[in-house]
Amino acid sequence: MNFLELVKARYSARNYTSQEVEKEKLDYIMECARLAPSAVNLQPWHFRIITDKPTLEALCKCYKREWLATAPCIIVACTNHEESWHRRADNKDHADIDIAIAVEHICLAATEQGLGTCWVCNFNAAQCKELLALPEQWEPAVLVPLGYPADEQKESPRKSMEEITF
Repeated sequence: MNFLELVKARYSARNYTSQEVEKEKLDYIMECARLAPSAVNLQPWHFRIITDKPTLEALCKCYKREWLATAPCIIVACTNHEESWHRRADNKDHADIDIAIAVEHICLAATEQGLGTCWVCNFNAAQCKELLALPEQWEPAVLVPLGYPADEQKESPRKSMEEITF
């Protein structure tokens, strides 16, 4: 499929089958994340891949939506603000931009592999960090449930081209 078709095929899956994600597919997806661009190529990201049931169940307590528990894998995308580039003029930290690019590489690669994902940002990051015993300098930024979708893609309203360009 071409890139536009891939982008149109990606959606926020909120229900997954119990089928495990094959290691080859997970490796492919994470290679796509590894190759994502970042400011000054500092790559200030770390990914914790959760597939074991007890940790998945515990992680679901950080985001209390029942559908998350259907995901057979959750990728915890973390930033490291000590490793990220900061713009000299105003000290703008680009860690959040960098992790967003890498996470979208994950989502698009997963779509290409016939898998579903969803950006989950409204979770208790402090609880997640403690649960996973993440290093002090790592900030959990996004939870990415990953698996075979059990729901259908729903049309998301998009702004028109005229509304977003000038």
